[in-house]
Amino acid sequence: MQSAFSTLDWVVFASYFIMLAVTSAILSRTKINSSRDYFLSPNTMPMFAVAISVLATSQSAATFLGAPEYSYVHDFTFIGFYFSALLAVIFVAYILVPKYYEMKAVTVYELLEGRYGESAKKQAGVMFLIGRLLASGARLYIGSLAISMILFSDILFFHVALSILVLMFGALAYTYFGGVRSVILSDVIQSITYIGAGVAVLIYLYSSLEHIEIIKTLNEHNKLNFLDTSFDGSFSVIGLLGGWLLLNIAAFGLDQDMTQRVLACRDKKEAAKSLIVSILLTIPVVLLFLAIGSLLYLFYMQSSVTQSFEGEKITIFMYYILNEMPEGLRGLVTVGAIAAALSSTNSVLGAMASVAVEDLYRPWRLKQGKVEEQHFVKASRFAVLLFALLLSLMAMVSYFWQRHGDLSLINFALGVMAFAYTGLLGVYFSAIFTSRGNEKSILWGLFGGFATVLALQPYTFGFEIGFSWQMVIGTTAAFLIVQTGEAKNE
Repeated sequence: MQSAFSTLDWVVFASYFIMLAVTSAILSRTKINSSRDYFLSPNTMPMFAVAISVLATSQSAATFLGAPEYSYVHDFTFIGFYFSALLAVIFVAYILVPKYYEMKAVTVYELLEGRYGESAKKQAGVMFLIGRLLASGARLYIGSLAISMILFSDILFFHVALSILVLMFGALAYTYFGGVRSVILSDVIQSITYIGAGVAVLIYLYSSLEHIEIIKTLNEHNKLNFLDTSFDGSFSVIGLLGGWLLLNIAAFGLDQDMTQRVLACRDKKEAAKSLIVSILLTIPVVLLFLAIGSLLYLFYMQSSVTQSFEGEKITIFMYYILNEMPEGLRGLVTVGAIAAALSSTNSVLGAMASVAVEDLYRPWRLKQGKVEEQHFVKASRFAVLLFALLLSLMAMVSYFWQRHGDLSLINFALGVMAFAYTGLLGVYFSAIFTSRGNEKSILWGLFGGFATVLALQPYTFGFEIGFSWQMVIGTTAAFLIVQTGEAKNE
């Protein structure tokens, strides 16, 4: 295994953080008069910038390293997930987004307040905050683990914690002062960074395989399949039109982490367009990283590879970074992984703060008496700092949880939002397509969706069912529970 960073790698690394400092200072120069300005940038964000930001938010360090792993082990059928996402955002763009804009919503959960009352909004907001804390804390941990391996050549707690703080301070540099405007524009920079790193790796890998007939060899090894027509494949057509479609509807339409920047567009038409454009841009980006995985398969085809680092299973891309990457390019790929992690971390800080302030704190505070709007601006920034601290602590707890718990933290915590999604899907489908349900049945619906998916996990009752079917069954259960509530008198 190669040694830690070379001088050239550190130069690339330092240059990236100088760029972060300069751009964060520039982007933070904006006057914010209200919490709505802070969270939605008074509906002035350009459609294309929002589309890039949604693209960046949907990616993470886990995607940066995980997509190459999938094509290395399997083929290109993972791309079907993003065609399913395209169908989902069309639904979100033309069914949900217009409703949010009609209400002039700051958070997506305000739709439930108009339909079922204030407590329904609060219940959905709390469900989001709990799920996001666990899922994004674990995602932050994954990114920091990768960075610690590359920077320090180990995964000691001190170095992992330092990597967590590096990522969090980078995220705060954009989020704290400038709000969502700074986040959206910084995501454009982060996207260019990690896509550029991916292109550089692809070119380098391609040049190292000059004596191999790439397409022919991949085809002979069944690595060029793009469509899974089986019944039980991970990304089969049935799954893509079922559970994965539901997951994407929830991710792009019901998760404040993703929809916050969409609500910052000028109007509902621009917002709808930004969602669709974001997926059309995401597809070639994912294909880029899947291509890296397929070339890694050819690179290691005749070699014996042990994908392990100090007892930690690592992806093939991480193995390649640690063992084969030349000076300079190693530094570039490191900042690419950081950029991918930052683009998902800074967005979640703003999303969690917006739900905490707008859905939970503001209604309570206004009941105490009149208060100046600047109070809520300060509260919003305080909430960003609070969630930065909580997410960092959750990521550090993840370090010990993964090592000493019987349950894999990564498999569970990254699925927590999916557990919450089933309840949210059941509740929103009831709110939009039926006249039934009330505040009590909403609460039970949210809980029932979570509990149903939890019951379907192999570690609960010992039997396995595909994730796509878990989403379908959980959403159906939540929907039926909500339907037991009598229609609210309008």
